[in-house]
Amino acid sequence: MGLILASTSPYRKNLLERLQIPFRCLSPETDETPLPGEAAAAVAGRLALAKARSVATQHPASLVIGSDQVAALGTVVLGKPLDHARASAQLAACAGKTVHFYTGLALCCIERGIEETHVEPFSVHFRPLTAGMIDNYLRREQAYDCAGSFKCEGLGIALFESLSGQDPTSLEGLPLIALTTLLARAGHPVLA
Repeated sequence: MGLILASTSPYRKNLLERLQIPFRCLSPETDETPLPGEAAAAVAGRLALAKARSVATQHPASLVIGSDQVAALGTVVLGKPLDHARASAQLAACAGKTVHFYTGLALCCIERGIEETHVEPFSVHFRPLTAGMIDNYLRREQAYDCAGSFKCEGLGIALFESLSGQDPTSLEGLPLIALTTLLARAGHPVLA
């Protein structure tokens, strides 16, 4: 039985490598469009499961990990900004406020009938930020491919006043504490 990460994200790949277990990465075929009125946590859980199922159908004997992260400022979902202007606007909107992150996690194996999901919440309270601070940050660390427009594992940590949650790896995109639990339940304990 192999282990597959249903993602091509270098961030998730780097996180899973911390567990020092063999795995491979495959790209899931998943429509990531939120459903009308769907809450951020529900989107994260649904998409994580859809990604895992997408790859598991092609590899039914493998354990497949799916993950998705959704950031919300109030009821507004913050996507990946993709460019400097949108990242600046996103960080300006977050300045002095709390952003809630929901990282969905799913583990599937079709042959063994395994299908588990988990959504890990994590909150980030941003410092008050000036336009100059935001521009300086984005010029030094172009976090254009990250929901929320920052990389907490890098210079982005300087944008925050406080963090709140049980698993800091969830903020990076893959909740390793919850994943370790799901893998153990599936008979694939990390420290065996």
